[in-house]
Parts: sequence; C-alpha cells; structure tokens
Amino acid sequence: MAADSTLALSLVEEFVSGLQDSKAKDAAKGVKDGKFTVLQLVEALGSSLTSSQPHTRARGVLLLSEVLQECYRELTEREVEVLIAFYENRLKDHYVVTPPVLKGLKELTKCTNLPPGSAVSMLRSVFQDIHVQSLMLSERACVYSMLINIMETREAELKGLGADFVFGFVQSMDGERDPRNLLLAFQIAKNLIHRGYELGKFTEELFEVTSCYFPIDFSPPPNDPHGITREELVQALRAVLTGTPNFAEFLLPLLIEKLDSDVQSAKLDSLQTLAACVSQYEHKHVAEFLQGLWTAVRREVFQTSSERIESAGLAALTALTSCLSRSVLSSDSEDSLSTFLDFILTDCKHHLCEPDLKLVWPSAKLLQAACSASTSASHIITAAVMPSLLEQYNNRAQCSHRRTLLEVVQRFIHSVKNCQSSDNDESVFLAFREALCGVVFSALSENNSSLQITATSVLTSLAQQAGLLLESDIELALDHLTRLLLIEEDDRVSLAVVECAGALAQLHPGLVISKLIPRLKNEMYTEPMNQDQGEASELHSHHAVRQRCLSALAAVSIQPSVVQESTPVLLEVLRSAHTGDVSFSVDEVVLTCRSLQRIAEQVQDTEEAGRCFHNIIIPHLLSLALQAALQGEGSSGTPSPLVEEVVLSAMVPVISTSCSRLQPTLAGQTASRAVSLFLDGDVSFLPDNSFPSHMQLLKKQEGDSWSLSRLVCLLMGSVCSLPRSVEVPQIDKLLSALEEMSCTCSHPLSYTSAAKCFAGLVNKKPQGDSLDSLIQRTVKRVCSELDSPSSSIHTQAFTLMIWVSKALLLRYHPLFTTLTDKLFSLLDDAGLGPMAAADGFSLLMSDSTDVLNRACHADVRIMYRQRFFSENKAKLVQGFNAAPQEKKLNYLKALSNIVNKLPKQVQVTELPALLSLLLEALSCPDQDIHLTTLSCLEPVLVNPPQVLIQQLEALVNRLLALLCSPAMSVRIASLSCISALSYFPVHEVLPFRARVLRALAKPLDDKKRLVRREAVQARAQWFLLGSPGGR
Repeated sequence: MAADSTLALSLVEEFVSGLQDSKAKDAAKGVKDGKFTVLQLVEALGSSLTSSQPHTRARGVLLLSEVLQECYRELTEREVEVLIAFYENRLKDHYVVTPPVLKGLKELTKCTNLPPGSAVSMLRSVFQDIHVQSLMLSERACVYSMLINIMETREAELKGLGADFVFGFVQSMDGERDPRNLLLAFQIAKNLIHRGYELGKFTEELFEVTSCYFPIDFSPPPNDPHGITREELVQALRAVLTGTPNFAEFLLPLLIEKLDSDVQSAKLDSLQTLAACVSQYEHKHVAEFLQGLWTAVRREVFQTSSERIESAGLAALTALTSCLSRSVLSSDSEDSLSTFLDFILTDCKHHLCEPDLKLVWPSAKLLQAACSASTSASHIITAAVMPSLLEQYNNRAQCSHRRTLLEVVQRFIHSVKNCQSSDNDESVFLAFREALCGVVFSALSENNSSLQITATSVLTSLAQQAGLLLESDIELALDHLTRLLLIEEDDRVSLAVVECAGALAQLHPGLVISKLIPRLKNEMYTEPMNQDQGEASELHSHHAVRQRCLSALAAVSIQPSVVQESTPVLLEVLRSAHTGDVSFSVDEVVLTCRSLQRIAEQVQDTEEAGRCFHNIIIPHLLSLALQAALQGEGSSGTPSPLVEEVVLSAMVPVISTSCSRLQPTLAGQTASRAVSLFLDGDVSFLPDNSFPSHMQLLKKQEGDSWSLSRLVCLLMGSVCSLPRSVEVPQIDKLLSALEEMSCTCSHPLSYTSAAKCFAGLVNKKPQGDSLDSLIQRTVKRVCSELDSPSSSIHTQAFTLMIWVSKALLLRYHPLFTTLTDKLFSLLDDAGLGPMAAADGFSLLMSDSTDVLNRACHADVRIMYRQRFFSENKAKLVQGFNAAPQEKKLNYLKALSNIVNKLPKQVQVTELPALLSLLLEALSCPDQDIHLTTLSCLEPVLVNPPQVLIQQLEALVNRLLALLCSPAMSVRIASLSCISALSYFPVHEVLPFRARVLRALAKPLDDKKRLVRREAVQARAQWFLLGSPGGR
C-alpha cells in the first residue's frame, strides 16, 4: 500500500511541479488498474491543493479532472459524493482554478450513480459562484455540457427546482456569442420547452435571451474546422422560438418587425419561422396579431422580387389559415377565421377582376394559399371568388384575358384538391359545376390554341375532383376532345388533348371505351376523298389525324379494361395494312407499333393485362409478320407494309416490352410458344392459322430469299427480354440454330438479329461447363472464319463475335479476354473494311436498346465500361505504337470510341495518360474521330493536369487547325475547347494570345450562325486575357 501511495505521489509531483501533462494518463491507468483509488489520489494531491500558489492548486485540480475524464465510469457513489463536495468547494477558489473545476464537474455529471440531490447541488453552486459569460469559450462549453448531461439523467430533480433552473440558465446564456456554444445553449432551451420544465415568470426572459439572436446572421469563416453552418443555427433557434405557444405574444410582434427588414435572409427566416410556429398555436394565440401578420405577408408576396420569399410567404399564409381552421368548432375561433379571410378577400378579390394587370397573380396565389389550408377556408373563399371569376370570363372578349381567368380557376381547383381530407368529401365546387363546365366547354370551342390548352388542364383538374362531374359532363368532354383531335392541327393542342384524354381514361374507363375508342377507330378507317387524285396537303392532313388518333389510343390505355378494347383496334390497323383492305402507309404502321409499345410500357401491371398481351397481342403480331413474310415470298404484287424492315424493327420493342413485364408463368408459356414456332414450325397458337406445315424459320432459305429469316428479330424480342428465372426450352438446339443462321445468312437484318438473340441468351445462361464449351465452340468457329482469307462471311462472323463479346463483357465472364484479344488483332485486318473493328468498340461500350440491357433483365454488372478500359488501355497503346502508319488510324478510332463512352469523372482522371494519342487523333483525317476526341478533351480542360499544360503548344496548334474543318460540329467543338484554354494559368496561355485571336477571325465570318456565336464567345475570352479588368 505504501508503494501505491508512493506511485501516486510521484505522479502528482511530476504533473504538478514537473509540468509533464502525459503523467495524467499514467495516473488514470493507475486508477483503472487498481494500483490506487481516486480518493487516494486526492490525498496525494493534498500539498498541491493547499498550496498558497493558485497555479499550483489549478494544476492539482487539473490532474484530478483529467483522471476523471478517463475513469468516471469506475467511481462508486461514495467517491462521487466526496468529489462533488470537493469540487463545489473549489468553485469558491481563485479564478485560475475554475476551468479545471468545471472540467471535473462535467465529467462527474456523466456518472450514472450520482447521489440523490447532487445534481441540484452542483447546479446551485455553479449558478451562485460562477459568472458564466466571464469565462473563456471552453469553460462556457463545460457549463452547457453539464446542463445537457444532467437534463438527460436527472430530469425529475431539475424539475423540482421549478423556475429557478430556468433563471439560472438564462443568466448563464445571456451574452453568449460563440456559435459552437450557441448550438449547445439552444439545445438546452429546446429541452426546457419540449420536456415540460416550468418556465413560470421567466418565460419572457427565456424568450428574450434566445430571440436576441433572431434572425441568425452568421457566415462561417473559410476552411472552418468546426463545420458549423448558418442553417444549423437557424434550425436550432427556430426549434426554441416555435416550441411553445407561451412565446406567441412575444414572437409574433418580433416576426412582424423583422419582416420590415431590407435583408432578404431576415425576411425569409421570419416567414419560415412564422409557418413553423403557427402550426403549434391555437387561434387565441394569434387572434390579436392577425391584421399585422396579414399586412406583412401580403406586402412580401405583392412586392418581392425573390421566388423563395414569395413561396415562404404563401406557405406561412397557408399555415396561419390552417391554425385558425383547426378549432373552428368554437364560435370565437370561427369568427377569427372569418375575420382573417375577410382581410384577404378585401385586399385581393378585386384584383381578380383585372386580368390584364400584374397584381392578378399575386392576389390569386394568396387566395389559393389560404384556400388550400382547410376545407372550411376553401368553402368560404370559393363561395366568394368563383362567381366573380366565372362572370368575368363570360364578360371578357379577349382570349388572353379569358386564358388568365381560366388559369386562375385551375389553380383554385388544384389548391382545393390539396386540402380535401378524403375523396369522399363533397367537392366545394359542386354549386358551380354547371357554370364551370360551361366555361371549359366554351373555351374548348374557341379557335385560340392557348385557351384550348388551358381548358384541357382545367378539365383534367375538374375530373379529378371526386364526385363533381356527372356522366353526361364526361361524355360531353370526350366529344369536345375527340373533335379537337380530328380537326386541330396545332401540335401543342393535340398533345394537351391527348394528355387530358389519358387522365379521363384513368378515372372513367367505361365512358372512354364506349365514347372515345369507337370514334377514333372509325376515323382511322376513313379513307381520304379522291385518294388517287387527292392533293398532297389533304393526304398529309389525313395522315396527321391518324397519327393523333394513334397517340390518343396509346394515352388512354392504362387501365386493363381499356387496353382490352384499344389494342384490338391497333391490331386491326396492322391487319388492314397487311391485307390492303384500308390503305395505311408504312409510317402509320410504324406509329401503330409504337402505340402498342407505349401501352406495354404504361399499362398497370396486372395478370389481366399480362394475359391480354400473352394471348392476343403477341400471337397476332407474330401471325401478321409471318403472313406478310410468306406473301412476300410468293407474290409479285404490291408488298405488304409489314415486310418493311422499319416495321419489323418497330414490332420488336412491342414484344420485348410485353415479355419483360409478364408474370413468370405467362413468360414461360410465351418462351415455349416462340421457340416451338421458330424451331419446329408450331403455328397452333397463332390466329388465322392457314400457314404451311413444317416451316423452318431458322433454316437457310432457298435461293436468296430472306423474308422469313428476318423474322428472327421477333424471336429475339420474345426470348431475350424474359426474366432470368424463366427457363427457355430447347435452349441448346436454339443456340445452335441461331449460331448457324448468324454465320450463313447473307441478309444484314437476319444475321444481325440472330447474333443479338444468340448473345442475349448467352448473357443469361447459367455459369458452368455448358456455357464455357458453348463459348469456346463459337469462338473457334468465328476465329476460323475471320482468319480465312477466302471466307465469304467475314462480316457475319465479326457481327456474331462482337455481340457475344458484349454479352460476356456485361457479366464479367472470364472468357471475354479471348474475344478482346481477337478484337484488338482485327484492328490490323483490312478484310473487314475500313475501321469496322474500331467501330466494334463503340458497340461494346454503348447501351443497346433492344437487347442486353437492364430493361430486358440482362446480367449487367456495375462499372463494366471502367473495367474494360482499365484492363485494355495498355493493349491499345502498345498496339498503336507497334502498328504501321496506315493502321494507326484504326487504333485512334478505337480509343476515341472507348473513351467517349466512359463517365466524365473517369475521363478526367484517365485522359492525361493517353494525351499523346488524343493529340495524334486530332491530326488524323477522320471527322468522327475529331468530334469524339474533342468531346473527351473538353471536361479535362476545366481542371487541366500538369501534363496537359506541358503539351499546350501542340494542343493549340491542333485546335486551331480544326477551325477549318468541313464539319460544323467539329468547328463548334474546337471553338469550345479553345475557349476553355483561356482559363488556363495566364502566364501559360498568354504567349498564344495573338496567334489565337488571328485564327479566330475566320470563324467569326463562318456561314453557320452557331459557329459564329461560339467564335464570338471564344474571342471575347481570349481578348480579355491579360487586359486590365480581365483575367
């Protein structure tokens, strides 16, 4: 024991007299290890604590506080009691002893075994013996931390102090200026308010001591290590000021006063605080301030030039009206609401009668903000405003005035919709239903396009008001929309009508089915008059009508019940186009397919909709395409539009989108049907089944026929978009047939679609020996064809290779490197044609729209582009350096295609290493390489690396040379890069200023306006370089 005392004494001596701060940790370790207790350490400090020198006493207390910081968890209740008594006594000591005493008390407040009454005793001692604001920053923070700790653990004891605790805190906080301590003080004040402490007669004092910081005016210094922001302080203070209704009589006058400020941030903060506080208040708290609050908010909305302040003012008005509406059951609160709304109506309603003046919109916004607060407010305001608006509409002759009034009406409808508590509430517009419908239908009958567009928006809003419009109103609305679809040629009106019809279809599908769809169907099947001798304008007009009808059919087809009625109409268009019963152009057939695709994308994902596509749409599309292909083989007459490649390509996304959204069971059945059709010629599931038996769609056709083989693109849409969980039947046989077709067919669409389909299936095929052997066999065949100079299918083999490469790249398959090496070797192959292999890299790095994408459930790993680039950039550089001069262009094109598809962040970090190749690319004769290289360089020029600055002369020379490029896009891109160069360090670019300005003279006179505009901007940047007032 004597040895332990000796150890404690030596540590005390070294810390206090030797000023060795590290001994505090040794002392704490001694306490933790049980070599001596905290009380024994206090005894060892005896001579230090009784020294006549204040600084010696301060060092002794500091040692004890440092030890407590590490060991407060190990203290017993008796030790805590003794230490508290010791520290309370030391608070009366010299002021230099106070900081370590406060530090020790803060550590003691963390103890979980504080004796009863000790928390109150500590606080009384601090409040009585310490003037907090005379302390240094860190000591004040200790006091605030003590309060927070005690409030967390001894709340009941503190509440027993009553309002004395609040008074002590107010004295401690009064005058605080440091933002770090203010955050702590605001947290304490918030706890006082939200946890039910008695404020008593010190309510106003607590408000005054916190509200003196409102509004917060704080700008953190640059590189502030503490990271305190103005927004943090604003939110912390707002939580205090808005925390209790007891502050209402002090806060609301303060907010009215601050709204008179010229400082924009003060106005914004005041309005946001007003919105926050009234959400906690009742009508009695705000009643006497209503006039002042309304005047202040109105002024900000009427006169402000800031959208943020206007939005905050409207939000505050909504919150204030909502506050008055919450207690509307009591008669006096109803009087308050009526009084407040009278203020608003008196000041705003008359402006609505002046639709050509600028105050109509601020007035309307204020009324709408109040209207959206509650059902009570919306009833009062609409009853007062709507008759006047409707009367004004009928009395005004100018379309611009009518449009303004309609827009105001629409916003009222929208604001009322926001305040309805449920769809079962009776609409506040019920009394005005007939007049509103009359106004809307009148506007739809006008010849002014802007008025018609606004009317469609109002009609949509009215339809979304539950229980407002009658069935007869919807029928009449559909009649008007149909008329506009058929006669209105303005694209903006057509788009608005189509959107409105789509909204009505979701709410009233039955009426759309019975009224709209039959009219659209009849119109599409109407032939133009005197078609043979008809004028081009008439034919064009009829085509535009059909186009609008097709768009409308797609827009209304969201509900499954509507889809079941609309899709047969679209399928009938395709059938009629095929049979020639009705004349449809190829463009109209393509539009029909796109409408079907849109329906497949937007229809509600239900089993009913899935069965519609599985049983009706997909079989009909396959059947029509097959009929057209067979007819094209055996007929010399007018071919069906469905044999056109553009039509087949439009059918593919219809089928792929449909299959990607099918339920697993239906998806499996679809896959089975499609595979059996193409492999076995099974046509049993197709409608109009009059096909020859034993068709071989994937076999090589006799002669040069390719009409049947092209249908493989529909197989791709059917099987490559299915979820990966769906097993494709006869997969091995199918892959073998696709491989054979892609290597033997001579028609581009056929062998490309076969290669895509093969790649899509390989991408989803489970990992294993079966997949590896398939890939190896395919690679062997492809490489043998590509290596054979006498082979006639180089292009087919390369197409298959590049698509299989993409399929493997997306899933990180290890055999992808074999295909990569082969692809790099083909950059020197002249047999594929100029740059075919280089263009293949673009396909690898690009997103595919019809296969091998996430929408088709392909296996796509993250950052596959970055991985490909990082693994192969060295090969590209080595190949370029080793290639003969005439082949280097291929490597530059490949590099350009790869880098151009990388994310911009990756380009910025990776391009400096490839700068020499990029500069070489700017010197080659290929314009596509120029454009892609310039687009890659531009983001790097924003923050140029040192290696780029070192190559500045070469870069400037190449960019100036491109100003004479024949391609406008290249000239624009080079000018943009030249403009970016002006932001380089001035001493680096100033030597080039004269030469650049001379070179920019020519594009200033370019024949293209866009080039001239870019040249003006670039020349202005370079002209200011080094000039007084410039950079």
